[in-house]
Amino acid sequence: MRNSGMIQKLNRMKLRWCVLLVLVAVLSSVKSDLLAQDFGDSKSSTLVTKAWEALAAGEHDNVTAYTKKCCELYQDEAKKQQSSLSDFAGGDDDTIHSYWALNDVGTILFIQGESLSQQGKSSEAVEAYKSLVDDYGFCQCWDPQGWFWKPSEAAVAKIKELDFDAQLDD
Repeated sequence: MRNSGMIQKLNRMKLRWCVLLVLVAVLSSVKSDLLAQDFGDSKSSTLVTKAWEALAAGEHDNVTAYTKKCCELYQDEAKKQQSSLSDFAGGDDDTIHSYWALNDVGTILFIQGESLSQQGKSSEAVEAYKSLVDDYGFCQCWDPQGWFWKPSEAAVAKIKELDFDAQLDD
């Protein structure tokens, strides 16, 4: 009788060790987004640059991580900047750049839409594009070739394209 109690105790200990080992194995194989991501200095412009680079490399998980971080840190300021406008900011480049949060959050949502579209996730891409159009519609993005373009206008075209494709699939 005493041996049977001892055996049960040993079996429980073995079970606990097995569970612990499995847990350690699972946790070590799971990639933590916070550890895996290099957000640089976490400036909105840095996150947008990294998102463009990740999109070009087909690193869609990274695009999502940079988008989430940028929105988490800067969406409140971007919404304030959006609400202060009744049209696209005009004037010199410095004036347009002064809406940095709006421009960067809107741009990164466009990048997210592109990433989702490339993955064949059309409905999710449309959601990202619509968020851009509805919440950050006056954002502008600097093109390295020397001008600003309007991601919301490009997003509207992408929404129409994806909706048209969805109708063809029906």
